[in-house]
Amino acid sequence: MLHKAIQNRWSRIALSLVGTFINAFAINFFVVPMGLYSSGITGVCQLIRTLLSRVVELPAGVDFSGILYFVFCIPILALAWRSLGHEFAVRTLICTVASAVFLAVLRSPAEPLLPERLASCIVGGIIGGFGIGLTLTCGSSTGGLDVLGLYLTKRGSRFTVGRFSIGFNVVLYSLCAILFDVPTALYSIINNVCNALFIDRAHQQNIRVQVLIFTHNQSPELPKEIMRRLDRGVTYWEGKGAYTGQDLRVLCVCVSKFEEDELRSVAREFDPHAFFIVQEGVRIDGNFLRKVGD
Repeated sequence: MLHKAIQNRWSRIALSLVGTFINAFAINFFVVPMGLYSSGITGVCQLIRTLLSRVVELPAGVDFSGILYFVFCIPILALAWRSLGHEFAVRTLICTVASAVFLAVLRSPAEPLLPERLASCIVGGIIGGFGIGLTLTCGSSTGGLDVLGLYLTKRGSRFTVGRFSIGFNVVLYSLCAILFDVPTALYSIINNVCNALFIDRAHQQNIRVQVLIFTHNQSPELPKEIMRRLDRGVTYWEGKGAYTGQDLRVLCVCVSKFEEDELRSVAREFDPHAFFIVQEGVRIDGNFLRKVGD
């Protein structure tokens, strides 16, 4: 059902917003009440909010970290628009604004939903990871470290999205240990680990699929349409059927799991009788266009 829903552009955006809400709910209802800190830009905003609340009176009725989150993401959104594609930047803008609003208006309960700190950070990490994974599966992003990591990767840096995120969070939780106490930092790390593990469970984009398309349609419009709609590269070569002796074209495309159905749909628009060979779990290296979660 999810695969069918994410074939439609507007369904993907709607599901991305649902994932954004789920993540904000997990943070404000399980992480914040326990005095813990999320990872990445959200964690930095929570840290600044805590320090500011000690010296000034913050606006009542909203979580100030949500406002800070949007402010911090403005230059990141500009970077995404300039370097990572306008369509991706628009989806990121929508989810970033939604995330900032949800983080600001969802009021944390006065009493934690779960009395145990360990239970709260684990459950919050699992729920939040599911939300982020859903957003990433739909080809969107809530901004933050993944955009910065993608930018560094495209610039040829040795950093991957994962390495950049780990390095950033090491600094963040070291500050938590110094400014507050070691248990706060450790429980926050546990929350982050559970979050990351469940993102991998929920997120399907990192499942690599190689698709070979055998078609008698040799129009240059087919590979162009694949590149336009999926934003993936296409390699093709000319072939000949051994039994029929007819000329054909073989197209090779590497996509993520959730893009496979859309690729089939595009190919069959040009050739309803196209033949496909699909291989899952292939390794990708070299000059391959990276997207969120790659």
